[in-house]
Parts: sequence; structure tokens; C-alpha cells
Amino acid sequence: MQSAIANSSVASIAPSRDGFRDIVERHQSRVYSIAYRILGDCGAAEEVAQDVFLALYRNLDRLESEEHLLAWLRRVTVHRATDAYRRRAGRADFAADEFCEERTVLYGNGPAVSQESFESASTATSIEQMVATLPPAQRAVLLLRYQEDLMPTEISALLSMPLGTVKSHLQRALKLLRSQASRQRKKVAHG
Repeated sequence: MQSAIANSSVASIAPSRDGFRDIVERHQSRVYSIAYRILGDCGAAEEVAQDVFLALYRNLDRLESEEHLLAWLRRVTVHRATDAYRRRAGRADFAADEFCEERTVLYGNGPAVSQESFESASTATSIEQMVATLPPAQRAVLLLRYQEDLMPTEISALLSMPLGTVKSHLQRALKLLRSQASRQRKKVAHG
């Protein structure tokens, strides 16, 4: 067992600080993105990402390969972000429409933005806002399917969730998003 772990790319760099830093640099945007899209809040996503990497540091010797590492990061990030969402949802000061400054389109004094860029950014923001309204489990499954490009069977294994439940969450999430998009289009069309 020890020789298998010693040969893996993850375990071989585990003891060095630089090796762990490399792992963090390779995966920090993915971990943050998953957390952010579940939470819809930059600060909370950063806290979850830090928590995930701290847990990774403590468990690095248990991971057997780069694939195992990636699956572990996805699973732990989804679970920690979902838990954080549930904790925050009970607080009165939490608002689902909080978004990062980097994600907003600049007006007035900001750099010039073409109409195409504005419409594209506006659509992306609208989609993010619609996704943010989904229940956490549906949001996590949708995110893993379309951002992380995982198949339903992989999501099922990753989240320890029955395949039927994964498919059900996907179907319901897409139905809700279509309904919200339809309402949004009607609202825009009628001014």
C-alpha cells in the first residue's frame, strides 16, 4: 500500500510546502467557482475554499491519485458549500442577490463596454441570478453536470446520491430555469 501511494503524483508532493502550493494553485479556481455558484457570495465562497484546502492538507496522505484528489475536492466543496448555504439561509442578513464586484458590468467611469459585451455580461449575470434561486441540492447537481461536465452516474457516485435523485434534481432545475427565463423574456418584451 505504501509503495502505491509513494508513486502517485499527489502523495509524492504531499510532504513539501511547494507541492501543496502547486495543488492549491491548480485547483483553487475550480473549488472557488463551485462554492461561489452554490453560495452566491464571494466572501462565503472564499471561506469555504479555505476550509476545503485546510481539510485537503490534513487528508492529503489518504488521496491516491490526481483523479482521487479531484473527486475529493468536488465532493468536499459541494458538501461544505451546501452546509454554509443552509447556515446562512437562516440568517436575516443573507441575500441571494449578493454578487462579486468583479462580476458586475461597469457603467459611467468604467472602461468602455460594447453593446455585445454588455448584453453577454447581462445574460450571464441573469443566468447566475436564476441559478442562485435554485435549492442547494439542485444547484449542486446542475453545477457538477454543466460546469464540471460530469455525467449523472459520476455525480451520483460523487455525492453518494441515488442516480434517480440526480436525474430528478437535474430535470427539476432545468424546468425551473426554463420557467424563469420565459418569465424574464416576457418581462423584457413588455417593458
